[in-house]
Amino acid sequence: MDFSVTEEQEAIRDLAGQIFSDQVTHERLSQLEKSGEAFDRALWSELAKANLTALCLPERVGGGGFGLTEACMVLEETGRTVAQVPLLATLLMGGLPIAEFGTATQQEKWLLPVANGEGILTAALEEEGGRDAAQPRTTARRNGDGDGWIVSGEKTCVPATEDAIVILVPARTEDGGVVVCGIEPAADGVSLERQVTTNRELQRRLVLEGVRVEDGSLLGDARRGADIVRWIVDRVTLGLCSMQLGVAEDALRRTSEYTAARKQFGRPIATFQGVSLRVADAFIDIEAMRATLVQAIWRLSEGLDCDVEIASAKWWACRGGDRVAHTAQHLHGGIGSDIDYPIHRYMLWSRQLGLTLGGAHQQLATLGALLATSNSEQA
Repeated sequence: MDFSVTEEQEAIRDLAGQIFSDQVTHERLSQLEKSGEAFDRALWSELAKANLTALCLPERVGGGGFGLTEACMVLEETGRTVAQVPLLATLLMGGLPIAEFGTATQQEKWLLPVANGEGILTAALEEEGGRDAAQPRTTARRNGDGDGWIVSGEKTCVPATEDAIVILVPARTEDGGVVVCGIEPAADGVSLERQVTTNRELQRRLVLEGVRVEDGSLLGDARRGADIVRWIVDRVTLGLCSMQLGVAEDALRRTSEYTAARKQFGRPIATFQGVSLRVADAFIDIEAMRATLVQAIWRLSEGLDCDVEIASAKWWACRGGDRVAHTAQHLHGGIGSDIDYPIHRYMLWSRQLGLTLGGAHQQLATLGALLATSNSEQA
């Protein structure tokens, strides 16, 4: 295995880190939260100018032509500054799948505006009750005249619907299959209900009532819809893990700086054994998060079996990230509970990222099922 980073990848990470560190401040995040805006549009414009919003799009439509590894590097920097921009949705929920499975017509229609900095992409992967995205309750039935599909159902916690060119929506067909429908937010029968999430990100409940979808708006082969959904979920999961890693890294950095400066009994509290042990444990959690994530990204990028590695990376993102966030909150003492101080955002982001697309218990259940299957095959 080769986990080394190329000069080009390093340059992408440095560019993203520079933009985020220059643009994202506690004051700016506070203003955004009060404004009611879904995301930081000025920051999104800066990212678009740097071509980072089109990082994973094909070069033929003006994108960077990069893949999962580079996207995860940028998403780690996003998490480090808890920046409210729809990069995860545009890069991994929409951009990469359309680049992989979309027709030339779909790519020109859906990807070209993103490459020009004029739109975003997203997908509706979650339903109430944490259902497997590849086994949706949302239905798609053939139109009576045989042309197109009629889609009905509900999705929850759909990110980045504002300014979205298209929403990718998995739906179950009458014969038990799955299709991935490209639905425009303004289409007849579509309604979007406001949801405010744990980290104050504005998301939407997507309600579909007899929405007509043309055959040309299905992503990929209709017979492989479930496989396409799993393809998307795997990459989005690793994107979530990357953001969680960035959140944890900066939460620990802030905690280390605070405990080194905060004095009690005439010396920095960082010198107290109880404090230093908590910080050391947080560092170990972060390194485990990083190691499992990098291995999962590498195996997925190489086309190797990686179900175990992805579930392991997500488990560490959930449990390790949660422990780091609690440590940061705890070691900041009373000031950690003050929402005028920035550390609380890292706790909120950690909770949301960990639970999105399945928390720690669901990852353990997945690992147990994979282990049982492996043992039965060997028996």
